[in-house]
Amino acid sequence: MLPKIDVPVYDLKLVSLKKPIRFRPFTVKEEKLFLMANESKEEETIVNTVKQVINNCVIDDLDVETLPVFDLEYLFINLRAKSVGEEVKLNYQCNNDIEEDGKTKKCGNAVKFTLNLLDVKPEAEKNHSNKIELSDKLGIVMKYPKLNFIAGQENKTDTEIILDLIVDCIDYIYDENQMYYAKDSTRQELVDFVDSLQSKDLEKIKSFFETMPKIKKQLDFKCSKCGYEEKVMLEGIQNFFV
Repeated sequence: MLPKIDVPVYDLKLVSLKKPIRFRPFTVKEEKLFLMANESKEEETIVNTVKQVINNCVIDDLDVETLPVFDLEYLFINLRAKSVGEEVKLNYQCNNDIEEDGKTKKCGNAVKFTLNLLDVKPEAEKNHSNKIELSDKLGIVMKYPKLNFIAGQENKTDTEIILDLIVDCIDYIYDENQMYYAKDSTRQELVDFVDSLQSKDLEKIKSFFETMPKIKKQLDFKCSKCGYEEKVMLEGIQNFFV
């Protein structure tokens, strides 16, 4: 019988959980799953593969389906860092306008960055809250979007996506008398409630999504060709592996 390989175990604290979860690096078995998913080019297959690999590698009991997108992305980034390597190479193209041969054009110089994935953490904007007061007597408490929602919005208009997102993320509505939980309401009742909101109420809800925790990292960019400097914000897991 061949010897077993010792696998390290790591702890990670997620925003939505009270205690750290333990995970192991993914193995050749999981890498094969990623390769097959990438070859398929199908978003649903890739999403399901990410969830399957996380389920394989997390040692503690964890329902991946209930994790907010930012926690799932954070877990995946740490899983990738401990499995493949903490550093990734990124390219950023300079978009500064320069004068060349009497004409104005984009610099276009590609600058390489080295980023340590362990420096990337979910960050919320200041004054972020999941409690949205619509009036002195009425309000909404929101929950964070899950990966299944993000991956299931093909062929929908922006307006439809925003409405679906709001409805999916209502935890409960409250007034001065009681709380009305979304799980106890029909989807049509929730849609009708959202449709009855004023524009100012909708802006408050949009602010919840805009300020919620996100996977992001600010980098200091300086072009080696034209000397242009700016702050580059990487946001969303896809920007950390391009």
